[in-house]
Amino acid sequence: QVQLVESGGGLVQPGGSLRLSCAASGSFISISTMGWYRQAPGKERELVARIIGESVTNYADAVKGRFTISRDNTKNTGYLQMNDLKLEDTAVYYCNADITVSSWSTLEVWGQGTLVTVSS
Repeated sequence: QVQLVESGGGLVQPGGSLRLSCAASGSFISISTMGWYRQAPGKERELVARIIGESVTNYADAVKGRFTISRDNTKNTGYLQMNDLKLEDTAVYYCNADITVSSWSTLEVWGQGTLVTVSS
């Protein structure tokens, strides 16, 4: 069974930084797109950033210039570096990936989420 496990969330003051990690485990062939989404209390889940293949990236306008998405394919791990955090970045952050498990099957997999709280 393929799983994504996030880590790195926590409490940080405004202006601070955190780095989230998303590690894939299980039996699979490859990972194409990896993304980070977030859901704040009372709001819908939204895309934060996405990396397609090795280096094509997309960011939500709210995080451009502050967040950086990356991946290390040798470790099957994705990262989200978050700088200059703001109160409105408080949310549960979820990792998402399209994972090819066989020549005829690609799964969309979600992690369990990690809480990021920005507070003074």
